[in-house]
Amino acid sequence: MKSFIPCLIPLAMIVAGCQSTPPAEMADAIWFNGSVITIDDDQPKAEAVATRNGRIVAVGNEDDILRYQGDRTIMNDLEGNSMLPGFVDSHGHVTFVGFQALSANLLPPPDGRVSNVDGMVRTLTEFARDSSLKTDFGTIYGFGYDDSQLAERRHPNRQELDRVSEELPVFIIHQSAHFGVLNSAALAKAGITADSANPPGGVIVKDPETGEPTGLLEENAFFMALGKLFPQMSPQQAVAMLKQGEQLYTSYGYTTIQDGRSSPQHVKLGMGAAKAGVLEADIVSYPDILNDGVEELMVPPFYTNTTQTPRYRNHFRIGGIKLTLDGSPQGKTAWLTKPYYEPPHGKTDAYSGYGVVENDKVIEVYTKALENHWQTLTHANGDRAIDQMLMGWKKAEQAVTEAETSDIRPVMIHGQTLRKDQVAQLDELDVIPSLFPMHTFYWGDWHRQTVLGPDRAENISPTGWVREQGMRFTSHHDAPVVLPNSMRVLDATVNRTTRSGRVLGEEQKVDVMTALKAMTLWSAWQHFEEDQKGSIEVGKLADFVVLSDNPLLVDSNSLINLRILETIKEGNSIYKASGDAAAHRPPALGLAPVLAAHDHKPGHHGGDGCFGPALDVIFGALSGQSYQ
Repeated sequence: MKSFIPCLIPLAMIVAGCQSTPPAEMADAIWFNGSVITIDDDQPKAEAVATRNGRIVAVGNEDDILRYQGDRTIMNDLEGNSMLPGFVDSHGHVTFVGFQALSANLLPPPDGRVSNVDGMVRTLTEFARDSSLKTDFGTIYGFGYDDSQLAERRHPNRQELDRVSEELPVFIIHQSAHFGVLNSAALAKAGITADSANPPGGVIVKDPETGEPTGLLEENAFFMALGKLFPQMSPQQAVAMLKQGEQLYTSYGYTTIQDGRSSPQHVKLGMGAAKAGVLEADIVSYPDILNDGVEELMVPPFYTNTTQTPRYRNHFRIGGIKLTLDGSPQGKTAWLTKPYYEPPHGKTDAYSGYGVVENDKVIEVYTKALENHWQTLTHANGDRAIDQMLMGWKKAEQAVTEAETSDIRPVMIHGQTLRKDQVAQLDELDVIPSLFPMHTFYWGDWHRQTVLGPDRAENISPTGWVREQGMRFTSHHDAPVVLPNSMRVLDATVNRTTRSGRVLGEEQKVDVMTALKAMTLWSAWQHFEEDQKGSIEVGKLADFVVLSDNPLLVDSNSLINLRILETIKEGNSIYKASGDAAAHRPPALGLAPVLAAHDHKPGHHGGDGCFGPALDVIFGALSGQSYQ
């Protein structure tokens, strides 16, 4: 640590920016001896930062900041590493990330090891043998299989899952989280038979010869089955699940986390966790507006509308609503204007996916959002779904006279096949594009080969077109669709490299600073929190992430190798890498030890008590959710 040397010559003091008297109050903590990337255009670089009461009080050169050192100031030596503002999650599903932790890991490499159906069956069987969760919840869950990465290039079927168990329900979830496959016992528990009709916006896939369900469920059929088969948990278990999700996010440098399609039960879970005082990062929830009971949640103290300053209560708030218009491009259920390059099995060459909400309902939701000042996230992957979204906002603005003065910052989530002509319309309607460049790595080759073809695939998540229009954008991971790996987000937004090493969409690349803004300041702006977060500036929250190197100086192809060393929320360390932090891995699959560790003890974590009888009422049973 450099020592403070007072300036001796007044003129030198002026030139060097030193001050002759110390500040009125000393800092609680100082970070020094590293590079500080502020994401503040007025002061892009600094050497040190001082904080007090969870907020930044000084940013600048090290000698000036050391003036804030007092007898009780905690000195944090960055040891030459780089500090940035904490990452702000522009779209993810933290509750579902927690659910991932009580499931068998079916992800393909590099995040898992499942590459064929036999390997999947083996992984599920080992999980069922070694985990107590099958007895805790009576169902064997698996998460993250990807038909595009399986050797068979298809979804598994119920007969293959029956090899895992014929007695217990087996329910596996596709990596996109838009499909699921059930074994025979799970189909029976969900009440799905050959006579079951497709729900609106969903498909129960059936064998064309026998008419029996194959086990594969798409979109709303999947979501409804998930509601019926979701594990019933005690309040302790539910909070442990949420904490598992939070811990994975913070290990990747996120200090603000999104729950981007919450059920009412999961909103209440967040409220209960906040009241119990167990959350460490900020969680902002966007409940699914098509669920019953959502409007009743849009009230203080956890919700404030967009005319008011956002306010967290013990690190939780409701930010607005979520509306989903179509499905998954890699799963070929996104709604396109032109057919898929190769249609799914059993579909004609004209197949272009499908929407899941009628036009009148879209207009109704957007109109109500404008009238009530609800920020709205809209899932729209296919360009036809984006057309529907644009139509809905135009109609809603025509219906609401005060719309011109209502800044609700609507967000388009994903926009995988966003067309160039649609970008200008987003700008005109002040819709924020939250894009998903990580698709270039995980599914870029698949998009090129079978989903969109070589030409359309070049322009998935077109960040270049958005910047050409002069617009801000945000870049997300959609966890648990992929791990909330901030460095993978950064790498994909900058480099757009596929698994095979191909650059997909050279003109859609952006520079490193733009990509960092999309993960920090612009994401904070998306959440109406730009005055509090997203950059290292005096007065903002002391939310930081420490990286192993400076992303602005390393070769762009090595961004993926940067490591998260520490995550700091309001001046408090909430994650610190142990050892050499060589690599992150998926959640510890199997929550039994975590659940046991979260048994309630009176007064634990402060607040009004963790899991008293009141929380049983707040949480209720987490089963029986409706995603219609």
